[in-house]
Amino acid sequence: METDLRYPIGKLQRTENLSDAQRTPLISAIAEAPAKLRQAVAGLTEQQLDTPYRPGGWTVRQVVHHLPDSHMNSVVRFKLALTEDEPTIKPYDEALWAKLPDAKGAVEPSLVLLESLHTRWITLLDSLSPSDWKRTVRHPEMGIVSLDGLLQMYAWHGRHHVAHITSLRERNGWR
Repeated sequence: METDLRYPIGKLQRTENLSDAQRTPLISAIAEAPAKLRQAVAGLTEQQLDTPYRPGGWTVRQVVHHLPDSHMNSVVRFKLALTEDEPTIKPYDEALWAKLPDAKGAVEPSLVLLESLHTRWITLLDSLSPSDWKRTVRHPEMGIVSLDGLLQMYAWHGRHHVAHITSLRERNGWR
């Protein structure tokens, strides 16, 4: 069976109404994502960073820059949900963001940004009460999404993109 290079860990599967025990590994995945991303790109050459993870896909460099872009949006979405009643959030065109000049630069600033952002994000996530997790945002394309849903999405998202890089490394024999 051929693996779909777009989804090296499979597609997102969400569960409604998570328990604290179910949230713990998801929060851990978010906490670990920056170190796993840094490890995934360690030692790569500029040429390797500019290699698409799949035909027609983003380069490794674009993937690295995409993660803090996406996760900054997520933190804002969490904060909006915690401070407003069912706010409508603004989606963004991630493919266009990946073509902007800052997505072609050195990866280190994005690695540092992701590390710092996740440090603050984990502080926020660890402070949430059971009722906070039920708070929602209105996504114009996905409808009503709870913080439990966003947690699952972004825990998956970090693992998903790190796997794009690690699977490319494995396929190409990059040690």
